[in-house]
Amino acid sequence: MSTPHVKTCSLVLLFLSCFHISAQEQNASAGFKVEEVVTDLTFPWSVAFLSNNQMLVTERGGTLRHVVNKTVSKPIAGIPDDLYVKGQGGLLDVVLHPQYRQNGWIYLSYSSGTDSNNTLKVIRAKLRDNQLVEKQDIFEVLPYRDTPVHYGAKMVFIEDNSLLITSGDGFDYREDAQRDNNQMGKILRVLDDGSIPLDNPYIGETEKNLSAAVFTKGHRNPQGLVYDLNRNKVFSHEHGPAGGDEINIIKMGKNYGWPIITYGKDYSGATISPFKSYPGMEQPLVDWTPSVAPSGMAVYYGSLFPQMRGDLLVSTLKTKEILWIKMRGDKVVEQQSLFADLGYRFRDIKVHPDGSLYLLVDSAEGKILRVTPQIN
Repeated sequence: MSTPHVKTCSLVLLFLSCFHISAQEQNASAGFKVEEVVTDLTFPWSVAFLSNNQMLVTERGGTLRHVVNKTVSKPIAGIPDDLYVKGQGGLLDVVLHPQYRQNGWIYLSYSSGTDSNNTLKVIRAKLRDNQLVEKQDIFEVLPYRDTPVHYGAKMVFIEDNSLLITSGDGFDYREDAQRDNNQMGKILRVLDDGSIPLDNPYIGETEKNLSAAVFTKGHRNPQGLVYDLNRNKVFSHEHGPAGGDEINIIKMGKNYGWPIITYGKDYSGATISPFKSYPGMEQPLVDWTPSVAPSGMAVYYGSLFPQMRGDLLVSTLKTKEILWIKMRGDKVVEQQSLFADLGYRFRDIKVHPDGSLYLLVDSAEGKILRVTPQIN
């Protein structure tokens, strides 16, 4: 199966598909109005919209903020005491229950533990008087590890209100992505209370089977995860090593290959695997070699940018751009670079209820940008 490569294309398709040297990149923000809506954040990681004028923002260092009409709250109290902040770890994703307006549940992912013994955890809680209350443990990734990187940590609710959670391979434990009875390098699926769905593909015969929570396997560090209601499909992207970043369509029970198949190499330049394909393993929808370091992802169905309808938008850290992944059905037909002229590392991208785009800038002087159409 052929795979689109971002920075390589034939001469025949040069004008159409090599967006990295296209005229659009020369003025990547043309046609868009970009404004700062929140400033003075420290490495913001994720955002969830409570309403049109309210949102929650996580800061990796361990702070959760409530923003109302662009006014940022003091740190919300009640962050878990076992929070572990080091490397890529800290307070990470925040999502709302699909029935948030009725039940008030907020879900948070974070790294927990110590240098020698840490993992990814998910809790849920309610927000009351700038404090997290009624906290409940939802999930803990097992086994623990001794590396502060590759947590995954993205979450999304799908059509049956079950929760998908991405779990990275811990960097030094890449073989665990293929191991059974192990939750690292996987996408996990639980019910909204943390219990295991009985139709999970590796449910096994006992509750002690760690594979029971596994939805898919063979992932490195998946940090983009969206559910497309219109297509009824889940899209994920993940960091490769040196090259081999990829987007996948996530299907229950499938194996996405890492580290047996990859388009990337080790950071030392050494070969990780001789295989780019292997029987029983999925090919990516998109491969980025060299790496772009994809972070967040959104699927667009808002009203402000009708030209983006049904397309994917990917924030990147290394190449400091938003990649507009143009889709036709389930196929990628073109990619376009946006906002590279701003020079920011983008940690996440979300679609606001009004159809505007919110971009999280990954920095010690972090901020949130709002993107709307430029009106001349």
